Amino acid sequence: MNRSRSVLVTCVIGVLLVVSACTGSPSSPGASGGAVATTPASVTPTPPATQEAPEATPTAAPTAPTSATPAATLDPTSYALAERGPYHVGYRAGLTATDASRGDRSVSVTVWYPAELPPGFSGDTAAVNAEPDRGGAPYPVILSSTVIARRLAPLVVSHGFVWVSVDGIDTYMAANPEMIQQPRDILFALDMVASSPPAGLQGMADTDHAGVTGYSFDGYNTYALSGARIDPEYYLAQCPTPDATTEAILGDQMSAFGCGPAKDWDAFAAKAGAAITMSDDGLWQPMTDPRIRAVMPMAGEGWWLFGERGLAAADRPTLIIAATGDDLYAENALMFDHLGTQDKAFISFVGPDHMMILDPEMQARIAHFAAAFFGYHLQGREDLAWFFSEGFVSGHEELGWGAPAGQ
Repeated sequence: MNRSRSVLVTCVIGVLLVVSACTGSPSSPGASGGAVATTPASVTPTPPATQEAPEATPTAAPTAPTSATPAATLDPTSYALAERGPYHVGYRAGLTATDASRGDRSVSVTVWYPAELPPGFSGDTAAVNAEPDRGGAPYPVILSSTVIARRLAPLVVSHGFVWVSVDGIDTYMAANPEMIQQPRDILFALDMVASSPPAGLQGMADTDHAGVTGYSFDGYNTYALSGARIDPEYYLAQCPTPDATTEAILGDQMSAFGCGPAKDWDAFAAKAGAAITMSDDGLWQPMTDPRIRAVMPMAGEGWWLFGERGLAAADRPTLIIAATGDDLYAENALMFDHLGTQDKAFISFVGPDHMMILDPEMQARIAHFAAAFFGYHLQGREDLAWFFSEGFVSGHEELGWGAPAGQ
């Protein structure tokens, strides 16, 4: 392992989150290439503006349509969902519970939800403790860390979602048990809202229809909740000398996923517990839940932990977002190639690097894809399939469908 590579990349991630901590707050929302991705569930979307938008009512993931058209009120050539939706947004922070199954680990969450506009409030930002808007309730749920929710939730929630974000989980400088604990924190947050919703928010969240997203360290959490399974044999075989496949994705810098856990794998595995680590095929059990219907990992990592066999177990519809200038780009492209789900797509932002998430314009475009992808899979909005399709991407020179040639 090249220690200097590891420190450099993890410092980049750390800078991202330090800036987020300094600039973000719950009230501050936030070239076409070679086609190597598939459209979601074999959708062949087309953009005629003749169809009225259906109401966003919770439903199971839709059966794949043979075509999809954007609603008449949405411009099929623009990032239409980067604009605020029909709902104002409220949030409640600091909701805390302890997970007895993990030694009373404390998990604190922030809940973002469609809200009534408080008197005298502009509606441009999320309003703390605002009264909920029950007009479309219950709303499907999106899960993440609060780090990324600060930047995306105030816009995405306005399109008819409840967003539950875990406070306090953040980047780490080297592989450690947080790789196990953080995905389980997110699952516990889903349980919290399902079994004990915050006072006044009862009936707001459709926790049976949930999606997960995250950026950077939280992108790993998203992959971990996709159905992918940790492969100890593959991971340990990479330490201290990675194979050619892994070496090829490292470039000049290296992700945080080094060989620390390999020094005492038994102790590391004990943190997960036998319910996760025991199986007949050598892979860990997936750290996910049937209520999670779709995932959108962004600029994530985890190839070393999952490997080809572990990623083949991923079975949730998946949309990967990554920037071609990101040091983690090649790793995301490799992971995309090996995801087991056939309902997968990879959208590249051509040119930017890992820090694109700090750009408000990029945040709005990413929010567009989140609202479209989760709207399709969680709300049953077939008309939104166009807005994260190859056809949509091909109309934007700053985007690539899949991994553009030469990247």
